[in-house]
This record gives sequence, C-alpha cells and structure tokens, in this order.
Amino acid sequence: MRDKYPPPAPVASPTKSADQQPSPPAPEPQALAAPALRSDDPLEPAQAPQAVTVTGSVAILQALLTEGVDTIFGYPGGAIMPLYDALYDYTDRLEHVLVRHEQGAIHAAQGYARSSGRVGVVFATSGPGATNLVTGLADALIDSTPLVCLTGQVFAHLLGTDAFQETDVINITTPVTKWNYQVTDATELPEVLAKAFFIARSGRPGPVVIDITKNAQLQAFEFLGYTPCQHIRSYRPKPLVRPEYIREAAALIAAAERPFVLFGQGVILGNAEAELRTFLEKTGIPAAWTILGLSALPTDHPLNVGMLGMHGNYGPNLLTNECDVLIAIGMRFDDRVTGRLDKYAKQAQVIHLDIDPSEIDKNVKARVPIWGDCKETLPLLTALLEPKTYPEWVQRFRDCDQKEQEAVIQNELHPASDTLTMGEVIRLLNEQTGGEAVIVTDVGQHQMVACRYARFKRTRSNVTSGGLGTMGFALPAGIGAKFGAPGRTVVTISGDGGFQMTIQELGVIQQSGLQLKMIILNNQFLGMVRQWQELFHQRRYSFVDIVSPDFITVASGYGIPGQRVEQRSELASALQTMLQHGGAYLLEIMVGKENNVFPMVPQGCGVSEIRLK
Repeated sequence: MRDKYPPPAPVASPTKSADQQPSPPAPEPQALAAPALRSDDPLEPAQAPQAVTVTGSVAILQALLTEGVDTIFGYPGGAIMPLYDALYDYTDRLEHVLVRHEQGAIHAAQGYARSSGRVGVVFATSGPGATNLVTGLADALIDSTPLVCLTGQVFAHLLGTDAFQETDVINITTPVTKWNYQVTDATELPEVLAKAFFIARSGRPGPVVIDITKNAQLQAFEFLGYTPCQHIRSYRPKPLVRPEYIREAAALIAAAERPFVLFGQGVILGNAEAELRTFLEKTGIPAAWTILGLSALPTDHPLNVGMLGMHGNYGPNLLTNECDVLIAIGMRFDDRVTGRLDKYAKQAQVIHLDIDPSEIDKNVKARVPIWGDCKETLPLLTALLEPKTYPEWVQRFRDCDQKEQEAVIQNELHPASDTLTMGEVIRLLNEQTGGEAVIVTDVGQHQMVACRYARFKRTRSNVTSGGLGTMGFALPAGIGAKFGAPGRTVVTISGDGGFQMTIQELGVIQQSGLQLKMIILNNQFLGMVRQWQELFHQRRYSFVDIVSPDFITVASGYGIPGQRVEQRSELASALQTMLQHGGAYLLEIMVGKENNVFPMVPQGCGVSEIRLK
C-alpha cells in the first residue's frame, strides 16, 4: 500500500505574522539593482547596492519592469491615484490599457495571460473598483490563470472607520485568490511584490491581490533594488516526484488493453505540449481534452479523439466507461467532465498526473497518483514504456465518431435547412484561418459549439471561461489576448446575451486601435438556458427571450465597422471581409433560434448515458 498523500503545502495567511513575510530567496541569488530611473526623474540612477529614495509607487513600477511586465489593464480612482501619477512618467516602458469597467480589466488580463503565458497585471482603486474584480478573480482561480492585481486602499489611519470607498478587500478576496496581502508601509513593497509574482506564476498558477494603502504609495523610502522571489519557506509549488509511482503507473499502462488519456490545461500551463505528444506517439494511446486543454495537442492529430464532457464528443464520453486504464494529465475531473461520479469509469484503474496534490482523489480516486509538473513527470513515464499501438481500440473511437457524424455533426456543419447554424460558422472560420487563429469564446451554446468544432494547430489558441462560466468574458478577454499575442489573428465569439454584459469595452478597441475580430452568434435567446428549459422544463421559456440593440449601429458609434449576416450566401464572404479588414470588425450572424447543442450528457446522468438528440 502506498504512503498516505502528503497534504499540499499551505500558503501563508493574509495576516501579517512573522511567518507570512517573504522568505529569503534560494542560496546565493543574483540580486538585481533597482532599474534605472528616468533621466528627468528628480533622483539620479543608482547602482546596487546603493539605495535610492523613491516613493512606494515608483518602487511598484520598478518591480513590474524587473518582472518583465509590459502591459497593465486598469482603471484609476482616488485610492490608487499616486500609483497612476507615477505611471505618467513610465508610459514609454509600461503600456496601460484603460478599460471601461474593472471587470473588463481583469478579464483582459486573463486573456493576456492565457495567450502569452505571462502574468497578467491589473490596477484598480478601492471600494467598488476592487470589488468589481471579484468575478474575474474567481474565474482566474478556478481556471488557474496567473494574475497580480494591485488595488488602492484608503490611508492606513482610516482603516476600519468606514471611510469613503473603504472596503475590506482582504477578507472579500480571500476565497477567490491564491494569496492576498495588504501593504500599509512602503518598505514592504519589494518583498511582497516579489512574493506575489512568484506565487501567481509558480506551481498551479492563480490570481494574487495586493491591497496597498494610499500612504504606502506616497511614502518615500530607501529602495535597495528588487530581487525576484525564488523560494518561500511555507510554500512548495512543485511536489516531490516519487519514482515508485512512476514505475507503478508504467506497469499499469504496459499491461493495459484499452488505455485512454484525458488531458487538460495543466499541459499548457506546464509548457508540456511536446512531452504530451511524445508520450502519446510512443504509446499509441488515444487522447481526449477538456475545454481548457483544447489546443495543447493539434486537433488533427491522429490520436486526438475529441472533447470530453457534457457537450463533448460521443466516443470520448462513452468509452471512458470501457477503458481499463484511465490516464488523467493536468485536469481536475470536474462535474461537467465526469457526470455522476458513482457511474464514472468504475471499471478503470486511474493514473492521475497533477501539480496540485489537492486535486488527487478529490473527485475520482486514483490507483496511482503522480504529483509534479507534467513537463517533468511525463518524460519519466515515457522513458519506461515500450512503443505500442492499439488499432482496434482506436478504431472504436473512429466508429463512435462516424455515428456522431451521421446523427449530429453533418447537419450542424452542413445543414440542409435554410437556417444558419453555429457549427457552419465555425467550419467556415476554420477554413479561412487555417487553424492558426486564437479563438476567445464567451459562455453558452456558442462556446460549446466553438470548442467542439474549432481547429487549432498551435497551443494557447483557445481562451474561454471554463470553471466559472462567466458570461461577458469574451470581449475583454479577446482584447487582452490580442495584446498578449499581437502577431496572431484573434477572434472573439459571443452570444447576444454575453456580448451585452461587457459591450462597453468596445471603447478600449476604439481608443487603442486594436485589430480584434468579433463574431456575435445571435439566436435571440439566452440559448443554453433556453435549451435546458426546453429539454427539462417542458419548454417553459422563463425570461430567456432577450431583445438586443442593433449591434452594428452600436459598434459604428465606436468607430468599428461591421456587418449583419442573415443568409448563407453572405456568410463566407462576410467572414473573409472581417478577417481581411485592417482594423477591428464586428460580424453579427443570425442563427437558428431554437437549435440545440448535441451530444449532451444530461445533468445527473453518467457519461455513458450521452444523448445524440
């Protein structure tokens, strides 16, 4: 019997105990001098180890530069005004994107992080500015997106007095952050910020909030330079790899007759796409992806058998309950993937690779746990395995795919009726982008259709709100994704409901001149809710019939051209016009009002009870 799993190392609490202070870096770190100040700053540049007197706000900006930050998404206000005042002198080195709502800022930072692989940075003021970040923080935490959010706070002497725009940001954000901390003294800033970036990007990434009182932003102190954090005593981002479990897993895989790989975003976050591909091609095991794992493996790879989950492909769901060894890589077995847990893969021996020990055994019991970064653990496992193929087992997936093609896919991608479908839009988009675009989706029917049918050749090409399912995500996240991947075509796909939740962010596109391509799939309903009401509530359409503005006219008010498509004959040329246009473009496509997304695993059912209609 294997040893009991070690508990995940705790992250320090937000109270200012001695243990919470950032620990010294690893032995003999290379300390970095304070980045040179501007020649027109009141202080002359200093060389390490000499100190320079700077304000807390300047120290923050110096830290961001040293961490390699180039883009900030934010909205100014009273409590964070000193930081914005300092930023005035740094606009040649730090690009600030002025959003129209703080929720737009954090979703944009998420899109930036997801498309670039870097930490997204957000500025917001106190009170409603900080609380408007909460939805994005919750989204980033469950989807493991690295963010550092800096919020202004009232003067330290006003804390607890219900001062204007004072809010207890620490207690509000504790459940939705990987770590948070309040700074009331500027001398803490270099170490706290170093710790913030280290925690945000290391191990299983996530959002960090640093709440900074106004006096700390204004306070002058002796700045000795900025040293990025490499180690925190109470935090172990990478668990120790146990070779005995690698060997045990290899033995199970070698003896398997019907092995099956499920891979998630952990592969992308760990930069382990090449390692995954090597593992699959050596072992010959078919693999399916979660929606956040989409694009880690090219969608046309012969061992890529499709999408898992409630609206995933028929074969991956059905055959999950027929495999004998289930190998989960960087995914968390959420309920939309597993359906009823008491009916999920009971016949299989489960091998679970994850960097976060708390995910092991949380939902699905693992026969063999492999803790660690999959970029490190996958090669160790691959090295112990002999080349192999499973032609009959892989053919089972192809047979299921053929059945799904006949029952669902053919009619969705090549409809016989005059009504436009979401699927044919994605098919034509694939043809015109060649699988090279970054596609950012909102939440709803269009999200499921896009994730099912989009084709990708490159990693970090699919940006969507997975765990939280945040409507309004796509437009600001698309803005951030374009800043994070400026050389790539970025296309947002929204429903008519979700687009209106953050429609004001069109102003960011207008002001920045961003070349973002936007598609609204308009079915004149809150489509996913309507589908459930049709299937499970006797077509009692309760408050899902939504009236929308003339989106093309609204966009034109922001200087963004667009087109509304209602006929199939217009669709291909309209997509081409959008993609070839030199700036931003909005394409509204009228699709069937009551089309449903299938296959579907009804809530409360097992994955093998998947419905094709």
